[in-house]
Amino acid sequence: MSFNIFVVEDDEWYQKLLNYNLSLNPDHVITTFSNGGDMLKNLHQRPDLITLDYRLPDMTGGEVMRKIQAFDDTIPVIIISQQDDIEIAVQLLREGAYDYIVKTMEIQGRLLAAADRVRKSKALQNEVSDLRKEVQRKYDFRSSMVGDSPEMNKVFDLVAKAAETNISVLISGETGTGKEVVAKAIHYHSTRKNKPFVAVNVAAIPKDLIESELFGHEKGAFTGASARRIGKFEEADGGTLFLDEIGELDISLQVKLLRVLQEKEVVRIGGNAPVKTNCRIVTATHRNLKEAVKNKDFREDLYYRLFGLPIELPALRERGHDIILLAKKFKEAFCEENHLEAPDLTPSAQKKLLAFDWPGNVRQLKAIMELAVVTCNGKEITPDDLRIDSVSPAVETEMTLRQHNLNILKSYLDRYQQDIPAVAAKLDISVATIYRMLKELKDEEGGK
Repeated sequence: MSFNIFVVEDDEWYQKLLNYNLSLNPDHVITTFSNGGDMLKNLHQRPDLITLDYRLPDMTGGEVMRKIQAFDDTIPVIIISQQDDIEIAVQLLREGAYDYIVKTMEIQGRLLAAADRVRKSKALQNEVSDLRKEVQRKYDFRSSMVGDSPEMNKVFDLVAKAAETNISVLISGETGTGKEVVAKAIHYHSTRKNKPFVAVNVAAIPKDLIESELFGHEKGAFTGASARRIGKFEEADGGTLFLDEIGELDISLQVKLLRVLQEKEVVRIGGNAPVKTNCRIVTATHRNLKEAVKNKDFREDLYYRLFGLPIELPALRERGHDIILLAKKFKEAFCEENHLEAPDLTPSAQKKLLAFDWPGNVRQLKAIMELAVVTCNGKEITPDDLRIDSVSPAVETEMTLRQHNLNILKSYLDRYQQDIPAVAAKLDISVATIYRMLKELKDEEGGK
């Protein structure tokens, strides 16, 4: 692919020298100018790099550079000067020059090396930009991880970089911020995308079962082990193993996990033969693992083995207008899934969403919006439809909309001393609906 370079140099002999040096790379396409004004008239061609003589007949290199930056501050500028003036060089570099090169016998090597760095950097930026677009399109980035806030743009950049290599990734953030969504985005945009993505919630598995879950067991290894079972490490071979809530892993098992990560092999419970594993490790936690290490709750050596590339997910309350973007996406996705016409989100409802603290983060917002679609008049969602106080702020576990509705009903019945007509009026539903929901709740609890 061609790499377009503007060379601005008033000395005809030196202009030819720069042109020759840069043309040693056959991919370079060189356009030369004898003054700053002529070059500025051609900036619409958007060159990939500009080399700029510091002393030009119509203006200084610094003046030309500032005009280039005003047009497009992403175009790299290399200042080339007759003088080895450290003060001027430092000033120009502070103002945004990519490099400052003195006209010496060594200019050929320095100039080609600088141009090569610019080219590689530009290629990486283009790859990151393309990958970010892909990330936003897949695995719920369209709904739960959309956003244009500076905080989320940083996350998108890190996800793109993580997908380029096999580096371990530690995703941190409050509950409900979308850590598994990020893990999936990394996996499905990496070279392992055609292999398994295996997720394990460490906190959800009993302590006496987690070792078998991760490493597998042989038949007869313990009571109830009626057949061999491969563990999650083997299941994720060639792909990605996502260990959610890694901070909850019992200290006694941390050393075993560390050994597996170091040796890249597992030994099933009850077995002797090591089994090679080749899976990328992505972990997530809502805890401060540094504090856990300090308190001896988490092994320091395991922490550094898992740390790799850290990705900190911002809390929803820190994302500003992203709240509205997400709310609209959740509303539209829910309506599409249930074949409903999407109601408008009124300005006053948007104001209420922005004013709330969102302790349950994105997961809580999703539950609120789905409930609002169900309870609104079908045409628009008003502040009264946003039952923020009705939904537990933690929203710690995934629930169906029916389960959320039952929880809301229980909350209101407790608040109004089981006064069903009062609750019906508050929730704007019929008494018959409440009795039907109570029967469902009784049947659900009776089945447990």
